[in-house]
Amino acid sequence: MTAKPEAGHSGHDSTAVADRAPSRAPAVQLRGAQLSYGTRVLWDGLDLDVEPGEFLAVLGPNGSGKTSLLRVLLGLQPLSSGSVKVAGAPAHRGSARIGYIPQQRAVDATLTVRGRDLVGFGLDGHHWGMGIRQRRERRRRVDDALRAVDATAYAKMPLGLLSGGEQQRLRVAQALVSDPAVLLCDEPLLSLDIAHQRKVSRLISQQARDAGAAVLFVTHELNPVLPLVDRVLYLVGGRFRIGTPDEVMNSETLSELYGTRIEVARVGGRLVVSGVDEEGCHVHEAEQA
Repeated sequence: MTAKPEAGHSGHDSTAVADRAPSRAPAVQLRGAQLSYGTRVLWDGLDLDVEPGEFLAVLGPNGSGKTSLLRVLLGLQPLSSGSVKVAGAPAHRGSARIGYIPQQRAVDATLTVRGRDLVGFGLDGHHWGMGIRQRRERRRRVDDALRAVDATAYAKMPLGLLSGGEQQRLRVAQALVSDPAVLLCDEPLLSLDIAHQRKVSRLISQQARDAGAAVLFVTHELNPVLPLVDRVLYLVGGRFRIGTPDEVMNSETLSELYGTRIEVARVGGRLVVSGVDEEGCHVHEAEQA
């Protein structure tokens, strides 16, 4: 079953974005987008504009199509129907207009790749053999990116010796070093403690806004990024809603999406979401909106 967003919840009808009166084309644009695998429809009729500088949180349970949406934008997964544009062009593999921050994963302690090498891959990971002038420009841009994320102190250290938070700072620098129009973040807060979750989230938001990049931030943990979020795209069971956090993250909207009673409350500035689906599985644990 697929439910299309109600008035006020579509990507291009949202008041939060309309008030911006953007002068540039959307950084991301989907029209009538459907993604399905056989008879299973992840989402259908998705119309979404993400403006330059906007921070969009993509939420939903496992299997709802969050990472698949990023794969569509990366040109790795074709839509079943509809259209998608990134920075004004059809989505395609290897787009230099996209920065990508993958899920945090454990790094082998013996890995000798240096921090600045990882950041440099964001510029030339797909080719080699630059001239002297190009190498100087590359060095300058890598240095600028390292300074921007406050990672200069460990730029020459092997990745295997860095903490999870330090590694994520470098991945943010790698994603931003090419000055992308769109920044895709796939669960970048996994394996990080709360303090590093907040630091990395603020870092992504600030750097992206300074560069005018649109952010699509896939996460199970909304609270660390809640103060930064402009809008939410919530995917579940083939349904979706788009709107501001207040429009989407409330008991009425989530109960409608899940088809069962979901309770949402604000406690000390945090969202607390709890409920169970029809099979008795937890939808969300407390304080993990």
